[in-house]
Amino acid sequence: MPELPEVEIVKRSLFQMINGAKIIDIKINNKNLRYKIENLFSENLKGEKILKISRRSKYLIFHFKKKILLIHLGMSGKILVIRNKDNKIFKTGFYYDLNINPKHSHIYFKLNNGFVLIYNDVRRFGFLKLYNTIKPNNIIFLKRLGLEPLNKKFNLKYFKNVYKNKKKNIKNLLMDQKFVSGLGNIYVNEVLFLTKIKPTRSSKNLKESEIKKLIFNIKKVLKLAISEGGSSLRDFQNTQGKSGSFQQFFCVYGKTNEKCSRISCKGIIKKIVISNRSSFYCNKCQI
Repeated sequence: MPELPEVEIVKRSLFQMINGAKIIDIKINNKNLRYKIENLFSENLKGEKILKISRRSKYLIFHFKKKILLIHLGMSGKILVIRNKDNKIFKTGFYYDLNINPKHSHIYFKLNNGFVLIYNDVRRFGFLKLYNTIKPNNIIFLKRLGLEPLNKKFNLKYFKNVYKNKKKNIKNLLMDQKFVSGLGNIYVNEVLFLTKIKPTRSSKNLKESEIKKLIFNIKKVLKLAISEGGSSLRDFQNTQGKSGSFQQFFCVYGKTNEKCSRISCKGIIKKIVISNRSSFYCNKCQI
């Protein structure tokens, strides 16, 4: 599943290509996504101009004059852009390759700037929902989300106020979207390694100095991941042809039984499962 940096890259790629464009036609091949596409979806979006594209947590938000289109990519959702004049396909995110099976291309948005926007999703866990509002915080999927990790208010005070009554281990706390939104498994593993905190550690037992370092590393890792185009587990390129390369900086994720990357540490990377998610940590320097 794409995490905050990957969705941010998709947003930026789309902004450069289609922001300000008008939707002139919509073709729906399959309504049966995670939530079924409404019957009047096409009728309600035709003629609408894309005023802005934003992101909240792992959601993409298309802003129109009196409406909002909310998009979640699920596990395998992809947004592609085709240029009409030569049928060139542009990727907008971390997707594996351009050999897209058309049978998984469920919705086509024809735009007045010569491009067609395609929503492709093999597993169909993603969704598109249209709302008659201009206020994203009124949408049920967004109103319960915690602070964005790059928000200045995501600081020691916020952390201590929220987690003081939590019994969760630190891995589950950071994965809790009601606490901090947008973090996912890859980046939580990496952040905990950098902060030398074992993922099973109780949140209540963290020292103030550890919390400060944890917050610092969360912001540092996310900013670096965004600057590197996100994490490509295979072959990501955005619309400018830039490949996501943050995976080159992985210290623990997917490195089971490898030696710890810290020169002074003789530990080995171990893999455990926490809440049905793979967790990687060094058995020596993460305590």
